[in-house]
Amino acid sequence: MKPFHELVAEAEAAPTDGWDFSWFEGRATEERPSWGYARAMAERLAHADAALDIQTGGGEVLASARKLPRLTVATEGWPSNVAKATALLHPLGAVVVAAPEDAPLPFGDQAFDLVVSRHPVRPRWTEIARVLKPGGTYFAQHVGPGSVFEIVEYFLGPQPEAGRNDRHPDRERAGAEAAGLRIVDLRAARLRMEFHDIGAVVHFLRKVVWMVPDFTVDRYRTRLLSLHERIVAEGPFVAHSTRHLIEARKPEAQSVKPEAQNVKPEA
Repeated sequence: MKPFHELVAEAEAAPTDGWDFSWFEGRATEERPSWGYARAMAERLAHADAALDIQTGGGEVLASARKLPRLTVATEGWPSNVAKATALLHPLGAVVVAAPEDAPLPFGDQAFDLVVSRHPVRPRWTEIARVLKPGGTYFAQHVGPGSVFEIVEYFLGPQPEAGRNDRHPDRERAGAEAAGLRIVDLRAARLRMEFHDIGAVVHFLRKVVWMVPDFTVDRYRTRLLSLHERIVAEGPFVAHSTRHLIEARKPEAQSVKPEAQNVKPEA
């Protein structure tokens, strides 16, 4: 294994834009959920007329679909990711819209029959329901509760129970139903992750910035060095990610029956 300073320097020099995780090859592994989100997403896109991908990152997952609907739009909030997604998705016929994660979706009511998202920061259920057509579907893979908390707590110490239960699928079910959506499918998984060198840990925390919000190498150098020595002596640092697949449908619009009129019989 390379010395600590070399591994850290490599990780600090690596670009963090987009959601391409190929840099981790040979350095870290993560078990994948059994449901195969990208494949299942592509199947639904192939049968949609108008689709929206929320928080597309660099557009990598959306671009993996073999066929996109005639109208395909993606939103993204990070400027560097907007540029990357635009370069990747425009040649495929998809439009990328810069939109802050916490702002209302910049589209009219009932604009899409399919809305997808992979690992949104936080689903805005009322907005998702608003832009879906009656009978439309939201299909997504979300980060679950306590995901990779082994790393979070290594650097930040024990976390409150409320933080561990954030993003719980039961809460998201309740949020979706409160917005008028009907849950069609909801599955959860806990998945093993292994970090084989300290560079992988540094790159992960630089890329997934909400894990340790104040992370910098200088701020946590002592903890990083200690973890490097632990990995060298004992092997990979093991953590667990949590994911859930959620599919929700907006009910079909119900036709309003005219009120029955009281007609008096002729005399």
